[in-house]
Amino acid sequence: MSEVRMPQLGETVVEGTIVQWFKQVGDAVAEDEPLFEVSTDKVDSEVPSPMSGVLTEIVAAEGDTVEVGAVIAVLSEDGAAASPSPVQTPVPAPPEPEPATSPEPEPASSAPISESPAPGGDSPTPSPAPSAPSGEGAVLSPVVRRLIAENGLDPAQIAGTGKGGRITRADVESHLSRHRTAAAPPPPPPPPPSPATPSRAAGQDTIIPLSNIRRITGDHMVRSKAVSPHVLTAVEVDFEGVEQVRRIHRAAFKAEHGFSLTYLPFIARAVCDSLHAYPHINASVGDGELVVHNYVNLAIAVDLDFQGLLAPVVVDADRKRLVPIAEEVADLSRRARAKKLNADEISGGTFTITNPGQWGTMMQFPIINQPQVAILSTDGIRRRPVVVTAEDGSEAIAIHSVGVLALAWDHRAFDGAYVAAFLDHVRSVIETRDWHAEMS
Repeated sequence: MSEVRMPQLGETVVEGTIVQWFKQVGDAVAEDEPLFEVSTDKVDSEVPSPMSGVLTEIVAAEGDTVEVGAVIAVLSEDGAAASPSPVQTPVPAPPEPEPATSPEPEPASSAPISESPAPGGDSPTPSPAPSAPSGEGAVLSPVVRRLIAENGLDPAQIAGTGKGGRITRADVESHLSRHRTAAAPPPPPPPPPSPATPSRAAGQDTIIPLSNIRRITGDHMVRSKAVSPHVLTAVEVDFEGVEQVRRIHRAAFKAEHGFSLTYLPFIARAVCDSLHAYPHINASVGDGELVVHNYVNLAIAVDLDFQGLLAPVVVDADRKRLVPIAEEVADLSRRARAKKLNADEISGGTFTITNPGQWGTMMQFPIINQPQVAILSTDGIRRRPVVVTAEDGSEAIAIHSVGVLALAWDHRAFDGAYVAAFLDHVRSVIETRDWHAEMS
């Protein structure tokens, strides 16, 4: 038998919540096959099995929050438990009064459960089924206790579906959803509908409990707006020089690297150079001080199929050229969507780029990723008529690829003139650099 423990998902992570088990007791598991999904205050990750075998016991149920290093499951290496017998189905221990500290995993009795009467005799009196925990004596995970306390609920009124009747996070969220719907007052009778305004049937609202990543993102954004006086400054940039390089190298780049050459790595490269010229934008606000970072850990916001955002970090991006930056951004984005990142890969960023331009945005006002002091939005790039000036000073109309770069910044750290100069530097690098040399 081998114990499966909660992994260390980053230097600062001390606990994780089991979101989902991909295997059940008795299932065979291959080494490196996804075994469970865990959620921390930094990232949701699928955790692979450390070995091949059979899952013989699940110690931490879905919704339980356990400390790093705690035992959460047991695997059998010899596969003897491939077909679970009654002995392997433990009778849950009755709930003990909740201690002051986080509860340890519940011990299980070794007594088998008998579902049929003993042959040749009277049926034994069945023992009562375990009841859902309630009141102060309930053994609840920290996340469940917090949800119950925040919403002023009585655990005795919540039906537990977890192991031994334990209340899981899903049970609390389901209870909240039902009671919110039941407590809503009936709507007043609608006025007779006019031909131009069709009526809506009652009960069409869908209540979707916020996911862990949605809650964490929301808390972080509210805190950022409360802490930082946000200001937005934007510039228009001519990307025609970048576009010419993309046209020339597009097919060969994709054939070699397996992904498209987008505008993002060009912008990232220009931003890194500009942060060296204007270092206060690559900083954090401390206790009455500005902490200027002498390295650039570039965070790139990644959309998770509209379910949330993560910002994995390209470490020491200022020391990398365009192609390595493009490769690392593509790799981090792919693994972020597949939930294969660890917490360290989304920590330590000093400046963030968010990229909604793929959906053709004109200009977005992003929220600063604390404790940083600025975040850049790369918006949609379109073909537009522009005025171009020839070497002899004559002007003409041409069609170029043009887009907006919008910087949200913290007014505690600097003033608008510094930001304007920084953005002008970024624009100059994008418009004048020899990008063909970067591709070699």
